Amino acid sequence: MSLQNSVLEAFAPGSVLACAVEEFRLRPGQTEMALAVARTIERGGALVVEAGTGVGKTFSYLVPALLSGERILLSTATKTLQDQLYARDLPRLITALGLPVRTALLKGRSSYLCLHRMALARQGVSAPEPMVTRALARIEIWAQQTRTGDLAELPGLDERSPVIPLVTSTRENCLGSQCPNFRECHVNLARREALAADVVVINHHLFFADLAVRESGMAELLPTVRTVIFDEAHQLNETGVQFLGRQLSTGQLLDFARDMLACGLQQARGLVDWSQRVSVLERAARDLRLCVGRAYPGTKLGWTGAAPGEIEPQAWCDALSALHDACLEATSALSTVSEISPDFVRLQERAEALAALTDFFTRDCEAGSVRWLDVGSQLRLVESPLDIAAAVQSRLLSPPETTEAGKSWIFTSATLGDDAALSWFTEPCGLTQAEILQVDSPFDYPQQAALYVPANLPRPADPAHSEQVAALVARMAPLLGGRTLVLTTTLRALRAISEALQAHLPSEAGLQVLAQGQLPKRELMTRFRQGAETGQSGCILVASASFWEGVDIPGDALQLVVIDKLPFPPPNDPLVQARARRLEEARRSPFNDYFVPEAAVALKQGAGRLIRRETDRGLLILCDTRLLSMGYGRRLLAALPPMRRLKTEEEAQEFLLSFTRASTTDLSST
Repeated sequence: MSLQNSVLEAFAPGSVLACAVEEFRLRPGQTEMALAVARTIERGGALVVEAGTGVGKTFSYLVPALLSGERILLSTATKTLQDQLYARDLPRLITALGLPVRTALLKGRSSYLCLHRMALARQGVSAPEPMVTRALARIEIWAQQTRTGDLAELPGLDERSPVIPLVTSTRENCLGSQCPNFRECHVNLARREALAADVVVINHHLFFADLAVRESGMAELLPTVRTVIFDEAHQLNETGVQFLGRQLSTGQLLDFARDMLACGLQQARGLVDWSQRVSVLERAARDLRLCVGRAYPGTKLGWTGAAPGEIEPQAWCDALSALHDACLEATSALSTVSEISPDFVRLQERAEALAALTDFFTRDCEAGSVRWLDVGSQLRLVESPLDIAAAVQSRLLSPPETTEAGKSWIFTSATLGDDAALSWFTEPCGLTQAEILQVDSPFDYPQQAALYVPANLPRPADPAHSEQVAALVARMAPLLGGRTLVLTTTLRALRAISEALQAHLPSEAGLQVLAQGQLPKRELMTRFRQGAETGQSGCILVASASFWEGVDIPGDALQLVVIDKLPFPPPNDPLVQARARRLEEARRSPFNDYFVPEAAVALKQGAGRLIRRETDRGLLILCDTRLLSMGYGRRLLAALPPMRRLKTEEEAQEFLLSFTRASTTDLSST
């Protein structure tokens, strides 16, 4: 039986899936996508699928992948979806289909406990903060119990905890086979299991990190895998750009200096003046930071000449040269003690790599790339390609090191563009020759959702805009008892709206305002859901960045999504500017061919938080009058799901009140 026939049988009424998987629903779009995936696996090539929310794209690619009998690599954008695929979706489907399939979960080094680094942290020469000491003690207890070493298994460990870098390894500081804990290494255990598995679940960061450096792991997995599936593929280009370029941060330098001092004092005290060497390196890193002056944290300075932005070129070049010399001095010092311990060998390699990077950034930017400086508490020097098209074409679709034909590459997401060619995704990813499939959402958006664009708000550039958005939310959210997500395009707007909400909300509403940054994302989401479920202390969550996507709150817990303004790319971002220049040089319109498609995809992602199931109902409010007054507004509105349009605030309030009346009717009838 062909793979396509097997897939049709699996998705038929009364099939094993329909009988064994409780939430399985027969959806024509899901079957259409599954058949396209099956065809691609059978014949090879590249398939790009935009599957609207509710299609069930996870089953659409997992079922044909599992039935194919091929070795499969699944890559996702987030660790959350990674864990969901590995722990929930794959086991259920494997059981339902009765297949003898071995699965493995593989994350990056920073996700796994490093036993050697944990031992070094315990012996640290300087007394850590009490919070770090307590966290380290918890990790040491957990280390005796865990088999995988995956830090995600440790309850209550904040992903921002300062203890994590102390107990995890990086490619730079890993000792490899020379490590005293090599046999028990959790990273190596995970990789061994991945090499023996039929289905390996990874993430885009790991895929590109390993592809960029060709270190053992992905380099061993890829040649033996015929089918690679990328879910959440809309993040592929930005992730790839991040890893296929070069970066040097003062944080890297200071981490290296800390490790060199600790190792030197523990294992070679008196053989080198470690404090003096570290002091020189730290001073050089500090002097480089001082060149930037009082630039606002978060600023990105374009770097087209000898120095970034308006930084004085001679001072910058001198500071970078001094940093290079400090790295060379560290290399020299470490070479004198390299025979004492593998730690010193690895430290010497890190010093050499840092010296090479500092030298790289003293030279001109490479053709086809863009260079900039990220300013924060630390500095980050970055040079990256403008997109991943060349890398995908040369290293994935036609890698020079293999003559193997027939590999299958499947890319899918709910949002990949606003035109039939999905050019927003396919052009920068080098997939213009791929097969394209668009599968519409099965949701009845005209019945389930509505869209309201307030016509009387100030324009987004007006200083009063955030205040007025907050006032609008304060009038609408109490009608639902919370259940509101406010998505902002900037952190500045996030702060302004969350602060203004506190002032505008009537005290009798009893609503709690949660703001991104107050708590870890997972805890914010838990509190938000609990507020809706208990009906007490309902919540309004104000968030930006990562909350525009990957947030799944089905049911009545989220019924109002407010977006403060159109999510155009920041025009002063060096990468954005370089991409716009390239389009101008090709006699294309940067605004129509880049800025508007970027905004359309981001807008679709944000709007996608609202309706997650067939029974959901909700209101989307877009607080940007340009949707009504500018010509491109029609294009952006057309990119959204076909919700009914409301014209006045009174209509919007009545629509929200209909939810509460429906809930009351349902309760009274039970």
